[in-house]
Amino acid sequence: MPAVDVSGEFETIAKLLAPLAHPEWGRGLVDDVAVVPSRPGHDLVLTKDALVEGVHFLPDDPLDTVAQKVLRVNLSDLASKGVEPFGYLLACHWSPRCGWPERQAFAEGLARDQKAFGIHLLGGDTVVTPGPASFSVTLMGWAKAGRVVSRSGARPGDAVFVTGRIGDGFLGLKAAQGSLPLEPERIEALTDHYRRPMPQTAFAEVIRDMASASLDVSDGLIADIGHIAEASGVGIEIDLERTPVSLAGQAWLDNRVDRQAAFEQLATGGDDYEIAFTAAAADEAALRREAERRHIRLTRLGQVVSGSGVRVCFEGAPVDLARTGWTHG
Repeated sequence: MPAVDVSGEFETIAKLLAPLAHPEWGRGLVDDVAVVPSRPGHDLVLTKDALVEGVHFLPDDPLDTVAQKVLRVNLSDLASKGVEPFGYLLACHWSPRCGWPERQAFAEGLARDQKAFGIHLLGGDTVVTPGPASFSVTLMGWAKAGRVVSRSGARPGDAVFVTGRIGDGFLGLKAAQGSLPLEPERIEALTDHYRRPMPQTAFAEVIRDMASASLDVSDGLIADIGHIAEASGVGIEIDLERTPVSLAGQAWLDNRVDRQAAFEQLATGGDDYEIAFTAAAADEAALRREAERRHIRLTRLGQVVSGSGVRVCFEGAPVDLARTGWTHG
C-alpha cells in the first residue's frame, strides 16, 4: 500500500485543527485535555455519533461535506433533547485517500459549521488507517437542570408530531449514487440533504419547553416513533399518508404506481435528521405558532394511545410493514 502523503499528525493538528479550537477551553490542542467551566443550574449533556466510509458516506463524497455531516448528526441529537451545544471532541481516522488537500477540505467544513452553529473544537485524536476513513464526534451541550427531554415521557392523549420533511435521506442516497430518475435540480437538492442534513437546532427551545418525549429521526420515522412508544410504555397510531415530503420527494411520489409502498419507503429509509416528538394535544396551536416563527414545517402524524407498539394506517386501512427502519448491528 502506498504511503499517505501528508505532513504528519502534529502538523495536521497545528495547522488545520488548532485554529478551530476554543480559545480558552481547548488549550490550543496541545495539552491533551480540555477544561470546561461548570455552569450553575445546568446539566452537561453529551452525545456521540460516528460516520464510516461506505456505511454512512460514499467513498467519493467531498470531505468538507463529510465534516459537516458528522457535526450535524450530533447537533440533531442534542436539538431533539432541547439542549444548547457548545463544543465537541473529534476523532479522525484518515484513509489513504485523505491527503493534505482532503484534510484541508475537512477542516474547512468544520469551520463553516462551527460558525453556523456556534460551537468549537475542544480536542480529540487523529490516526492514519489502512481501512476505510471514519470520523467520530462527541458533542457537548448545556441544558437547564432536570430539563432534558427523554424518549419515555409520552402519555395517552398526546399528539405525535414531526418537523420538516421525511424521505430525503433515503432519496438522497439514491441521488448521490446516480440511481434516481429526476430533474437535475431535484437530484442536487436531495444529494445535498444526504451529504449535509440540516439539524433543527432552532426548534430545540420549543422541544425543551413543550415536548413530552422526543428523538431525532435517523433510523427511520416509523422505527424512531417506535422507540418512543417502547420507552414510554404506550401505543402510537400513525397515518402514513400524512408523512411530510419535500418538493423533490413529491416529484418522486408522483412517479410511483403504488403510493402506499412509496410512502413506506420514505417513512422507513432513515437519515432524515428531523425531530419526532409527542406533546399535549391542547398545545398544537402554540406549537404551530412557534414552528412558523422559526420557518419550520410541523406535521401532526397521529396520537398516543394505551397499549404498545406503533400502529400504522394508510388512508384508513391498517398497514403491515415489512421493516420499520435501520438497525445498528
